[in-house]
Amino acid sequence: MSFLTAIRCLICAAIWTIILPMAAEGQECRQPLDVCSGHAEERFPLISGGTPVRIVTDVGDWPGVLRAAESLATDLERLAQGGAQQEGDIIILAGTIGRSALIDQLITNGKLDVSQIQGVWEGYVQAVVDAPTDGVSRALVIAGADKRGTIFGIYDLSRRAGVSPWNWWADVPVPHRPDLSLVPGSRAEWPRVKYRGIFINDEKPALHGWANHTYGGFNSAFYERVFELILRNKGNYLWPAMWGEAIYDDDPLTGPLADEMGVVLGTSHHEPLGRAHVEWARYGEGKWDYATNDAFLRDFWRAGMERMKDWESVVTVGMRGDGDEAMTEGTAISLLERIVTEQRALIEDVTGRPASEQPAIWALYKEVQDYFDQGMQVPEDITLLFADDNWGNIRRLPEPGATREGGYGVYYHFDYVGGPRNYKWLNTNQIERIWEQMNLAWEFGARQMWIVNVGDIKPMELPITFFLDQAWNPEAMTPQVMEQYPKTWASQQFPNEHTAEIAEILKLYTKYSSRRKHELVDPDTFSVVNYSEFRRVTEELENLAERADAVRAQLPPEYDDAYVQLVWFPVQAVCNLYQIYEAVALSRLYAEQGRASDALAQAALAEKYYAHDSELTRIYHEDVAGGKWVHMMSQNHIGYTYWQQPDEQVMPAVVWPDVPEGRGLGIAIEGDLRGWRAGDRGAVLPQSDVFNQQTRWIDLFRTGSQPIKTTLETRQDWIILPEGRLTIDSTRRINIAIDWSKVPAGAHTGEVQVKSGPWNSLKIKVPVFKPVGWEALQGFPAAPGYVAMDSAAASRMIDGQGLNWHKIENLGRTGDGVTLFPVIAEAARPGGLDAPRLEFDVHFFEAGDVTVEVELAPTLDFKGQGGMRYAVSIDDGAPVMVNINEGTAVGDWQEHTWEALVAQNAHQHRTLFQGIAPGKHVIKLWAVDPPLVFQKVTASQRPVPESYLGPPVSLPR
Repeated sequence: MSFLTAIRCLICAAIWTIILPMAAEGQECRQPLDVCSGHAEERFPLISGGTPVRIVTDVGDWPGVLRAAESLATDLERLAQGGAQQEGDIIILAGTIGRSALIDQLITNGKLDVSQIQGVWEGYVQAVVDAPTDGVSRALVIAGADKRGTIFGIYDLSRRAGVSPWNWWADVPVPHRPDLSLVPGSRAEWPRVKYRGIFINDEKPALHGWANHTYGGFNSAFYERVFELILRNKGNYLWPAMWGEAIYDDDPLTGPLADEMGVVLGTSHHEPLGRAHVEWARYGEGKWDYATNDAFLRDFWRAGMERMKDWESVVTVGMRGDGDEAMTEGTAISLLERIVTEQRALIEDVTGRPASEQPAIWALYKEVQDYFDQGMQVPEDITLLFADDNWGNIRRLPEPGATREGGYGVYYHFDYVGGPRNYKWLNTNQIERIWEQMNLAWEFGARQMWIVNVGDIKPMELPITFFLDQAWNPEAMTPQVMEQYPKTWASQQFPNEHTAEIAEILKLYTKYSSRRKHELVDPDTFSVVNYSEFRRVTEELENLAERADAVRAQLPPEYDDAYVQLVWFPVQAVCNLYQIYEAVALSRLYAEQGRASDALAQAALAEKYYAHDSELTRIYHEDVAGGKWVHMMSQNHIGYTYWQQPDEQVMPAVVWPDVPEGRGLGIAIEGDLRGWRAGDRGAVLPQSDVFNQQTRWIDLFRTGSQPIKTTLETRQDWIILPEGRLTIDSTRRINIAIDWSKVPAGAHTGEVQVKSGPWNSLKIKVPVFKPVGWEALQGFPAAPGYVAMDSAAASRMIDGQGLNWHKIENLGRTGDGVTLFPVIAEAARPGGLDAPRLEFDVHFFEAGDVTVEVELAPTLDFKGQGGMRYAVSIDDGAPVMVNINEGTAVGDWQEHTWEALVAQNAHQHRTLFQGIAPGKHVIKLWAVDPPLVFQKVTASQRPVPESYLGPPVSLPR
C-alpha cells in the first residue's frame, strides 16, 4: 500500500481545505517556514489562486488534535474564500509522535528529524519534507512531541497565516489571502514556562451578564470558546470563573471537554482540590474551619478529587478562610501544614498514585506568603506560586538558582476587587510593566507556572496575548521585541497600512491609563491651575481620540467591529471619563472663584459627557457585531466612594450657582485657585525663564449677568499683550508671552494691569529670569527654582561592576524608564568610579538647600531583604542610601503607604542636601539593587507647585 493510499484509509473524509494568507506581506521571507505572499519556485505552495493544499491527520491521533486540525481547516477555508481543495501530490500533515502512524513512519524512515523536541513538553516541529513517500512530492509536516505540542503547532500556523487568536472573541476578520507559500526548512518550538494560563475572576456584572445572555450561563458551550482562545494564544491552563460559578458542578460536560481539547484545569488560590468556592454554599455542612470540621471538609475535597482524577489537572492545596479571607492568626501555620499533609494523603487514596505524581500548587497569596516567610514547609514536589500585590507588583521571588522539584510560579493581576479601589472596567496594564515584572519572575527562577487574573477576559485582549507570548519564551521577548510588540499585535488584527498608527495609539492609551486606575481618578486627581495639568492630560487623551477616529474612518468597514472593541472604544471611553472629571473640577473651581456663568457652562459639559458615557456603552452593547457583546461594558466605573464599586453609577456633583445681576470683572491667574477682583493685591504669576520660555495665562471673566469692558496695560516692552479694549461677554483667556530678546539679564518682575474703569484695576506681577551667560549654560537649568528630568535623558549613563543600563521605552508616567541588567546581579556598591550611576548636570542659580526627588516604578521587596535600595549624591558628596520599600516591607508595613504607592503607580522619595552653592553641579543617582526602574528626577530649591504628575520635564541644554 502506498503512503498516500494509507493516508486516505486512515483519515477517510477527514481531509480539510487549507489556505494560508499573505502573512509575511512586507517581510523579507528569508527565515525557514516564513509564511509569504505570492510564490517562488523553491517555496512550498500553501495556496495557489485561492486553492489550498490538503491537510491530513491520523484518525488515531488525540481527539484534541483532530479538533484543532478541523479548526485550522475552517480558518483556512475562510482565508481562501472559495477554492476547492487541491488534489495534487502536495499535502500538509499534522500529528503527534506516538499517536500518529503517519508521523512515526516519517521518523522511522529518516524523513523527519524530531530530535530537538523528542520528549519535550509541548514541543513541535514544522518542516517541509521533500518526497516523504511514494505518491507525495512534498509535505508540510507539523509534528508534536505530545498532544498540545501538535495543537500549538497547528494553531501557530493558523496565526502566522493571518487568523488572529481574537477572531471570534473580538470579531477580527479573516483576511482574503489567495496566494501563499512557505520558505523551505524546519523550525522547532517549545514553551519555557510549563503552565501558562488565565484566571476568569470578578466576572459580575459584565462577563456574567454576557455569558448568561449568550449561553445561559458558564457552561460547556461558553468554556469551549474560552479553551480555544487559550490554546490559540499558546496557553494551556485555566482557573475558571468562581464567584457563584462552579465549572464542574454547573455543567458536567465541561471537565471532559477541557481534557479533550487539551486545557489543564485548576482552581484558584483559595479553592482546594478542585472544589469551587460556591460548592461549599451548595453542599457544605458546618463551618469552613478545618480545626473544628475536618472530617466533613475531607469528604468535601474527596468528592472534588474523585470528579477530576482522570483528567489532566493542577490541584490547589492549602486553605484560606471562607470567602477568600485570611485564616485565624496564631494557629494558621501548624494547621495549614496538617491540612496539606492530609490533602496529599487524600490525593493518593483517590488516584492510587503517589501524591508527587499529581501536579499541585500552594498559592502564597496575601497572608499565606507571611506563613512561608515564617518557615511553613510543604513537600518539594508542590509548586510554590508566588503572587503580586494585586496591582501588578510581584511580592516575592525565589533566590536565583534555587531549585525545588515542583518549581516556582507567579500569580499576576490585570484586574482586581479590593483596596484601595476595584479596577475592573477597562485595561490599565502596560505591556512594558508586565514585561518588566515577568522578566524578573523568569530571571529569578519562577518558571513552572504563570497565571494572570484577567477579570472578564474582555477588554484585556492585548495584555492577555502579550502575557502568554512572553510566557511561551521569555528569553525571546527581549526589550527590543517588546518595544515592537504593539505593532506586531496590531498587524495580527488589522491591515498593515494602519498598524504603525494603531500601535502608537495602543502604547499611548496604556501609558495614560496606567498613571492611575480609572476608578481612582476623580475631580481632585489633577491640578487645574498648576502646569495646566488637568487640561494637559485630558488634551492628550482628546488628541488620541482624534487619532483613533481618523484610523476608524480609513479602515475597511469589515474591521470596524474589531477596531471599536480593541482600540476605539477604550480610547473614547477614557477620554470621555477625563472630560467628565475635568468639567466637574472646573465647575467647582469656577463657582468658588465667582465665575457663575463659567461654572454653569462646565456643569452642563459634565452632564453632556456623563450622558455620552452611557451612549458609548450602548454602542458597545448594541451596535458592535450586531449586539454580540451585550453586558460586556456594564461595569460601574463612576461614583466610587471607597474600595467597593458603587451599586449604581452616579455623576459627580457639580455646582449650579445663580448668576448675579449687574456687571463686574473677575480675574483668575495661572497657579492660583483664587478669583481676583479689582482692588485686590498680591496677584503673582509663576515665574517664566529664558530656558523654558513659558507662556503664562490669565482668565478674564464677568462676575454678573452683563458684559464688561476692560483693557490690559504694561510698562515693560518685553511683555506681549493684546491691544485695544476688550469686551468680556464670556471668559477670555489671555496668554502672557515674553519677548526674551528684550528682557535684560537677571531676575525681573514686570506688571500687567487689568482695568475695567479709571479707578477699578488689578495689578498682576510677572516675574521673569534670564541669567547672564545663559546661552553658554550646559545641562539642566534649575529655573524657576527647580528642574525635572526624565531618567532616560541623563547626561551620562555609566555602567560598572558588571551592570549595564537599559532604557525601557514608555515605562514611565510621563517618559521612559531606565533599569539595569542583569536583574539577578548582586547589589552594586555606590560611590566608586566603577559604580553604575546616572549623572545629571544641573545648574542652580541661588545658594540653599536642594531636595532631590526620585520617581521609580513601584517595585516591592521581592527579595525579602528588608527593602530595595538606590543612593543619591551631589558632586563628590557621599551617596545617601534610600530604601524605597520603607513602610511597605515586612516589619514596618503601613497600609496607607502601600495604598498611596499603588494608587500613584510610582515610588517617590526625597533626599535633602543642605547648603548647595550656586553654579554647576552633578546629581548622581547610584544603582544599588539592579531591578529598580528609574523614571524621573526632580531637584528643587523652593516648593514645587502641587500636582499629580509633578512638573513637566525640562530639556537639557
